Amino acid sequence: MRATAQAQPNIALVKYWGKRDVARNLPATGSISITLDSLWTKMCVEFRNGHGTDELRVNGVNDTQMLPRVSRCLDLVAGSRRPAAAVASECNFPIAAGLASSASAFAALVVAANEAAGLAADTAALSRMAGATSGSAARSLYGGFVELTAGDAQIDVTMVASPEDWPLEVIVAVTRREAKAVSSGEAMTSSAETSPFYAAWLERQPADIDAARSAILQRDFAALAAVAEQNCLKMHSVMWGSRPPIVYWNKATLACMEAIRRLQAEGVPVFFTIDAGPQLKAVCMPEAGDSVASALQATDGVTEIMRSSLGGGARLLAERCTT
Repeated sequence: MRATAQAQPNIALVKYWGKRDVARNLPATGSISITLDSLWTKMCVEFRNGHGTDELRVNGVNDTQMLPRVSRCLDLVAGSRRPAAAVASECNFPIAAGLASSASAFAALVVAANEAAGLAADTAALSRMAGATSGSAARSLYGGFVELTAGDAQIDVTMVASPEDWPLEVIVAVTRREAKAVSSGEAMTSSAETSPFYAAWLERQPADIDAARSAILQRDFAALAAVAEQNCLKMHSVMWGSRPPIVYWNKATLACMEAIRRLQAEGVPVFFTIDAGPQLKAVCMPEAGDSVASALQATDGVTEIMRSSLGGGARLLAERCTT
């Protein structure tokens, strides 16, 4: 009745922004992401006999704010008549700060809960359960380069290429560790309702997904860089056009973008992407990792650098579950 699982966050290169069905948490568009390796969330789930209430501890601290989402996710996996659960989460990077912490958390949660409940749901089913709670979590069930296809009734997630097929490196420049003021869910709703650019964003997504998939399959770094950077900037333009404007960037975010532009002008194979938060992620060829990390570390306002290769999908851990 207990199990521990680990999952890594994923960074979307072609992003989804907005939902076609809020109640079922279905994304409005497809997306393509890369799963990281050295950043992780571990989830320990223990189902307890008898009735009671669920408990959640995050990095050793009781978390009542996230608990309702965790409970709903456990219901999807084990059913609403399941025993009460004690859940302990451990994360080695900032939470709710634009680094996909919810993606890794709910991906690990469904894998651990499935095992603890003695069930045998496959990866595709677990991916949909995770995605019903956090849209990006569906992608963290898989490793490497991952494509999510958004349908009217469900999502489908597939691995486009493995981490070994194209071993890129990601350098994360942390410019603010605190939780963001506006959640991604709130921001998506506001953008869909108020941004004049939202319809054009949806219209162009299929072409961006096709371009990114083709670049990955051909190992064309320049082509992937072009579509990923443009897609990132388009998404943030949708946010800026919302009422009120949604601006996650800070001064250091812009300084990091300028640092990447300087590296590109010098011929360094690197590009940037930024999710719903102030942290910049630089994606580069492995031989450029040291140069990129040094440039970002030297940028004013950067408080921390995290480096990661591409990694695998969510998985069970042999270590004993401690709740």
